[in-house]
Amino acid sequence: MESQNQSNQLKKGGLFSLERKQFTRSVIVIGGGFAGISAARALHDASIQVVLLESRDRLGGRVYTDYSFGFPVDMGASWLHGVCKENPLAGLISRMGLPLYRTSGDNSVLYDHDLESYALYDTEGNQVPQELVTKVGLVFEDILKESEKVRDEYRDDMSIMQAFAIVLERRPDLSVTKIVRRNYGVKVMVEDGKTFVADAVVIAVPLGVLKANRIEFEPRLPDWKEEAIAELGVGTENKIALHFGSVFWPNVEFLGVVAPTSYGCSYFLNLHKATGHPVLVYMPAGRLAHDIDKMSDEAAANFAFLQLKKILPDASEPIQHLVSHWGTDVNSLGSYSYDTVGKPHDLYERLRIPVDNMFFAGEATSATYPGTVHGAFSTGQMAAEECRMRVLERYGELDIFNSVMAKETHVPIQISRL
Repeated sequence: MESQNQSNQLKKGGLFSLERKQFTRSVIVIGGGFAGISAARALHDASIQVVLLESRDRLGGRVYTDYSFGFPVDMGASWLHGVCKENPLAGLISRMGLPLYRTSGDNSVLYDHDLESYALYDTEGNQVPQELVTKVGLVFEDILKESEKVRDEYRDDMSIMQAFAIVLERRPDLSVTKIVRRNYGVKVMVEDGKTFVADAVVIAVPLGVLKANRIEFEPRLPDWKEEAIAELGVGTENKIALHFGSVFWPNVEFLGVVAPTSYGCSYFLNLHKATGHPVLVYMPAGRLAHDIDKMSDEAAANFAFLQLKKILPDASEPIQHLVSHWGTDVNSLGSYSYDTVGKPHDLYERLRIPVDNMFFAGEATSATYPGTVHGAFSTGQMAAEECRMRVLERYGELDIFNSVMAKETHVPIQISRL
């Protein structure tokens, strides 16, 4: 009888405890962009309970497709870089059957295709002679070669139409305000006062959000981490999509505006060439993008149309417009990270390195491919694996020979030339 009681106690105690460990391993992922989605999916597939907190009412982060025109227009990231160099997203996109169109990033055809895809105009509407465009291309090519000595660059740019969704518990429209780190786990607080508790957290928010101190850390982050956040730069590039009733512009990929100062230089991306829809997308960057960020949508669209009228005086009025404001969007506060002059070369890696049971992901933590979707995706996978090992170590279940990180098969992709 006593033996039977002991057996029952074991079932209620020890065995139940083991089962409890198995089913309560938990991680909070903050940020529903590609890094956060990637991390959450990998952890979910490793049988870890995942809660994804996203401050927007949608997933995707700085990858955003708007359907207001009645067809998709990418107002955030819209290129897939480095497909021919085994981009980790290549297999996924191929399996989804998404159409890809080669744009101007392929150096192997720079002078027999790309120069035909550019039409440059000065601010008085005069087209720049083709031989000058060729010289500009050669100079730009030299700049790219020099930059390769500093960092591996990506040349093959392919447009993508959609991201991908995952199935897990997610809580959209929750803005994180504070992360409390303790030896036993983490507490994450959101604006409405709710608190989430887990074994670990993956922080996959944009660098701009970290730089603005929108999330309080308790205890504060170590100095080396705060320095990385402070010293990396955040750039802004916006998009102003103009939808016209008909096509009146040349059948080129880009319409460039050249001016005496960099502030006046910009370009229009011709979506009609790839999608068949009469849309031009104005793409201001730098100080110009910051200034446009402060404008209303209507004022920004009017500004873009005035730039178009300078190079194509007979341009007809747009019938619809869309405007991004990535620099002032409180959920992004910028478009992408960049190296700052005179700063240490290891800032991206420092930003990625975990702090105890807090793990970091996002394009700004990618030492190899910062500023790219696949850079964000890869760091999400990396953070998930490091986090998984930490959680399993805590429960005494770590198997260093059994990594769950997905090994994508790089299948051939059908690429259409514009």
